[in-house]
Amino acid sequence: MEHLPIDVRAAIRFFAFYIANGTVDLELLDGIDYKPQLMASGSALEMVFAIFTNVLRIDEAGKVVNEDEAQERAAQWIRAYCDREYRVDPPFEAWETELHL
Repeated sequence: MEHLPIDVRAAIRFFAFYIANGTVDLELLDGIDYKPQLMASGSALEMVFAIFTNVLRIDEAGKVVNEDEAQERAAQWIRAYCDREYRVDPPFEAWETELHL
């Protein structure tokens, strides 16, 4: 594969838009102004994208099959990062938060 499938590129582009626009998982992150906290630390934003892309799955045709799940897991991390009382359920598995070189 020379390039990421169009569906994957679109999912990542929309996710980046939602992050920048402050509209990731509005139900889970309602009332949490997460953008300043994510932008203050590059590693926080890096983790958000790592979780999103690690959880994102595609089928044999290159179509994304779980964009909502990937966004929700990333939103759970954002919520836990901004709200120390929040507990992610289910807890993250190591592969979800792995940073690839």
